[in-house]
Parts: sequence; C-alpha cells; structure tokens
Amino acid sequence: MSANLARGLPGPLRAIAIMNIEIDPGQSQAVALDWGGRIIAAILILIIGRWTAAWIRKVFQRTLEARKVDQTIVSFLGNMGHMLLMTLVVLMAIGKLGVNTTSLVAVVGAAGLAVGLALQGSLSNFASGVLLIIFRPFKAGDYVEAGGSAGTVEEIQVFCTKIRTGDNKQIVIPNSSVLGGNIVNYSAKETRRVDLVFGIGYDDDLRRAKSLLQEIVGADERILKEPEPLVAVTELADSSVNFVVRAWVKTGDYWPVHFHLLETVKLRFDEEGISIPYPKRDVHLYQEKPAGGDGAAS
Repeated sequence: MSANLARGLPGPLRAIAIMNIEIDPGQSQAVALDWGGRIIAAILILIIGRWTAAWIRKVFQRTLEARKVDQTIVSFLGNMGHMLLMTLVVLMAIGKLGVNTTSLVAVVGAAGLAVGLALQGSLSNFASGVLLIIFRPFKAGDYVEAGGSAGTVEEIQVFCTKIRTGDNKQIVIPNSSVLGGNIVNYSAKETRRVDLVFGIGYDDDLRRAKSLLQEIVGADERILKEPEPLVAVTELADSSVNFVVRAWVKTGDYWPVHFHLLETVKLRFDEEGISIPYPKRDVHLYQEKPAGGDGAAS
C-alpha cells in the first residue's frame, strides 16, 4: 500500500497502514549511511577539538609564564579560554548532526539568564574576581586593608580573597566586598614614611630635645638618607610642645623602626631629664556663701 492511499483511510486504519508500508531498502541504507557519517564526523570533531583546545591552553599558559605573568592570572585565563573553546567545539559537533544550533544557543541563553538571576550575588563575586585578577590592585603576599579587614593576602580566587591577619587568623572576603570599598595596599611601594609625634614640657630645653631626636634618627641605619628625615616643632599644644618626626624606610622595616624609635626616644628623654607630659586639667574650687548673708542667727 502506498503512502498516498494510506492518507485517505480513517485515522486508526491510516496509522496501521502507514506502519505496514514497506520501506525501500536502498533508501534506508542511504539514510543509515548519512547518519552514520554525521555521527562519526561529530565524534571526530569532539576528539580533535578537545585535543586542540588543550594544546592551545598549554601553549598560551607557557607563553604567559615565560613573560613572568602572575600564576593566578595564568591559570584563570587558561581555564576560561579552554572553556570557551570547548563550548565552540560542542556546538560544531551538534551542528554536524543537523541540530539547529541557533535555537539551542537561544535556549541555553534563556537558561543562563534564569540561573544568573538566581545567583546574582555569586555572579557579582565572580565579576569582581575577574577584575581583581586583571587589574591586580594587590597580589599574594601583600599586606592590605580591604573589605573591612586587614592582613596579608594568601590567595585571590574567582569568588573570594583569603587574607591572614597578624595573629594568624584566616579571613575569607567575598570579592564584591573587596572591590566595592577602598583598598589600602601597604606593600605596593618599596618605601614608607614613619610618622611619629613626641611632646615635651614647656619648661624643657627645646633645642636639646630637637637635637636628641635628630641624633636618634640619624643613628638608625635603616632610616633612608633620601628623602631626608624631618624633625620639627609641629604644635604648641595645651600641655606640651609637640615635635613631629618623619623618616623614610623600606616597607619591610616600617614596624621595626616605628617600635625602635618610640622606645629609644623615651629612654633618651629620661636620661636627659626631658619630660613627656600627659594632659592636665586645672580644677578650681569656690566655696559658696550660705544663703541669708552674714546676719547673726536669732
């Protein structure tokens, strides 16, 4: 029975008749060969594409490493590039099977939009992580203030940044919080300036105190000669005459020099009899006269 005759039959009979229509063996063989070729071609595309993507990633990463790019950036860019290449390979393989990839991309895009709306916070952290890795306001090993915390950066990940505090606690900060606020990088520059203020009493020898401070600063070899250290009177305060001491040091010497100057100045001032006054307040007491004046009691 031909397909044209089967179409003229009632519904149930038409379905049974079509199922019993004999298929041309030559035609079925051609269809099988066609689909077999497509499947084999799709498999070859996947195999060759996967190998090519891995090779491109390896060459790309080696090139960046040869240029001494940070390992975090090398790994991130390599993984992202490999993911994009594999996406293209899969789309090419699916297209070889005759699937309309345009519709597939639209479906995947709609699904991605829905997932993106559900994971807005995570995507914000991801985008911030990408920007941190690209622009590199800090790197592993830097001491920073970011996201409301301060410490040494241990690792910059795609979604978060890990820092270690001075008392050896690990803090995990979402990248959106890091990038959304001010970032203070204390390790970005090779040198830092130590700023200290010392007060002496108004009755103490001003010139002698200044000479002592200059002597202490000049004796510390960790303090750089350029820019030249500064010792100057900065304020005539309520209870003291204040000196400012500004000395430039290498970034790694900042805290050792800071602590050393504080201790040394106190000891030398004590030896020379120079006081370091603390805030004082004068309290005046007045006796209130009793009500009624000086009249004698009855």
